[in-house]
Amino acid sequence: MKKQYKKENFPLSKIRRYLEPGPIVLVSSSWKGKNNIMTMGWHIMMELSPSMIGCFITNANHSYEMIKRSGECVINIPTMDLIDKVIGIGNSHGTRMDKFEKFGLTPEESEIVNVSVIRECYANFECKIKESHLLPKYNFFILEVVAARVATSPKYPKTIHYTGDGVFMVSGKHIAFPEKFKRQNL
Repeated sequence: MKKQYKKENFPLSKIRRYLEPGPIVLVSSSWKGKNNIMTMGWHIMMELSPSMIGCFITNANHSYEMIKRSGECVINIPTMDLIDKVIGIGNSHGTRMDKFEKFGLTPEESEIVNVSVIRECYANFECKIKESHLLPKYNFFILEVVAARVATSPKYPKTIHYTGDGVFMVSGKHIAFPEKFKRQNL
């Protein structure tokens, strides 16, 4: 018997609970000697090679101008042990404080971009703006990853996923079907 779900109408403004594309990330930026970190939940892989990421950052956010002007940023992937810092960063304004200092995070030099990576994060992806034509209308950045560093362990970190209204999920059990995954020659 096929499973059937009882369904009801749902507020369109809350569908993000089911569609958030990936883990919460901390985006570090720098412009004219000032650093900032923002919490971001809306990003998507757009291309594998070169690796490109699309992300929405409202132009009301302090990081928007810093990234737009510098043309670069770092996408840092925090794990569950940083949840209080992730929430705190998301609820504070970079114009009023140094978030690295306020939240006890360690800035480290990047390999390519002029923006600090966050040492405590599981992974750091250094990015440069690839396309900016969607910024004026949609606040949508298209970034190319130019350098990446990822922790060697654990293989599957406990990443944080935001579902809205102050509710988060933590990545769970991983399942694998390598015998079923065969890339077809197209």
